[in-house]
Amino acid sequence: MEQTKKSTFKLLFYLKKNELKKNGNGPIMARITIDGTAKTLGTKLEIDPNNWDLKYGRVEGKSATALSINKKLDNIRGRIDKIYEDMLKHEGFATAQKVKNKFLGVGVMDDAILKVFNDQNEDFKILVAKRKRSQSTYSKYNTGYNHLSEFIRERYHRDDMAFRELTSDFIREFDFFLRIDKECTHNTVWVYTMPVIALAELAIKKGLIRDNPFEDYEISMEETDRSYLLKEDVETLLLLKPSKPRFELVKDLFIFSCFTGLSYIDIKKLKWSNIQSFFDGHQWIISRRKKSDVSSNVRLLEIPKRIIEKYRGVSRNEYVFSMPSNATCNKHIGKLIEQAGIITEQKVTFHTARHTFATMFLTEGVPLESLSKMMGHKNISTTQIYAKITSQNVNRIVFQGSEFMWYIWR
Repeated sequence: MEQTKKSTFKLLFYLKKNELKKNGNGPIMARITIDGTAKTLGTKLEIDPNNWDLKYGRVEGKSATALSINKKLDNIRGRIDKIYEDMLKHEGFATAQKVKNKFLGVGVMDDAILKVFNDQNEDFKILVAKRKRSQSTYSKYNTGYNHLSEFIRERYHRDDMAFRELTSDFIREFDFFLRIDKECTHNTVWVYTMPVIALAELAIKKGLIRDNPFEDYEISMEETDRSYLLKEDVETLLLLKPSKPRFELVKDLFIFSCFTGLSYIDIKKLKWSNIQSFFDGHQWIISRRKKSDVSSNVRLLEIPKRIIEKYRGVSRNEYVFSMPSNATCNKHIGKLIEQAGIITEQKVTFHTARHTFATMFLTEGVPLESLSKMMGHKNISTTQIYAKITSQNVNRIVFQGSEFMWYIWR
């Protein structure tokens, strides 16, 4: 159906019957005509030619397919109408080419959300190469970019969108897209929407937009159960003789994490210079967490000391350990847990050792504030999650006559 505005503007949807696809469907095109000059563009929609209403430029019938495509055509019409009206209002004139370019996002890329997102990712990639940021975080940002790009293409039929075009509905629809189309969990949705919100805040700082279109959108991480091992499980694993030699290193590294609280990446970057003797006569690990850049100071107990000495000289550089990949560690840990006959409600990964450290030391009576500093948490609220776990399970965890008998917090 044609629509005319001020006798200069027309928008017509038509079927390109001379270029049918292999499935027999024809691509639906849009023709923008202003002052007699026409420009065409694809809608990325297609339909069986037998179901196309040539007179009204729509799909015939009330089937689910017809209703869906017609709704998308109405959306496209509404957006093109708005682009035309905005051009007349702010620029005083409009051409078919300008309207088409604006609809496709051509020529407005300098202040567009995907362009800025990509630029941010490229800068982050450089930091990863310099070992200042993690590859895993970079991968998450890339995945988030890909999801956002797909969402914009499917929902808005665009390659990009200017920040000034964003509304509060945009982020909510993106949230819905992640949950339904991508089947993401709530916390994964949080991971992918946070960078988008940050981009809007950056756009405000750069003067690209005046107000934050996502100001009313709220989402936060949901607290999840954190897997950990009981003290007797740690002892079982400590005494276990792995079935294969290649599992030995991973077992030792996992135990090392159980008694230091260091994450995989923090053990991987642990250098000999991080191990220092203090006036109290004990050795300490003095480092900063890779993830948060917060200081983490942990006293070396006997077991982690022995593990360090066991592998002294194996690594030929400044690092204490020669670490396998995180994926390899997790795979081997699964085998070790199975061999040890340890039964847990949740999957055990290398990060489980860090949670185990927290629950064991809290149960032993280490103050929450001290544990927070040892683990390098930015906020004590993060550490309080472990306090909740230990209070719920204190009757199940008993520590007597082990490594903790040597541990006295001052």
